[in-house]
Amino acid sequence: AIVEDEVMTHFWAEGTCTNNTSVMLFKKGAFEIGGIIYPAALKYDLMFGDIYWNSLAVPWVKYLFNIFTSWGLVCQVWYLPPMKIEKNETADDFANRVKAEIAKKAKLSNLDW
Repeated sequence: AIVEDEVMTHFWAEGTCTNNTSVMLFKKGAFEIGGIIYPAALKYDLMFGDIYWNSLAVPWVKYLFNIFTSWGLVCQVWYLPPMKIEKNETADDFANRVKAEIAKKAKLSNLDW
């Protein structure tokens, strides 16, 4: 989320967690416009149900059936401290710094791609 003049906008920078093991690159556009980023780390507990969909192995309808008939979808959520771009930091560097903090908090691998 970015705050400017007390108006808050929420959007996802499309950082992706793959099968609860790692965090992939964010799209840098969200980090180019300035403002404060409020990162959140999410990690799913797969004990009662698997939220991840392998579209090559499982058809969409079967995936939905599995989700709707699972015991529950448990997700840990951590709200990290707000982050701002540092002086002389590029949007890519800022995005990677935020991604690294999310990966660290959720104990996930921080991928370069």
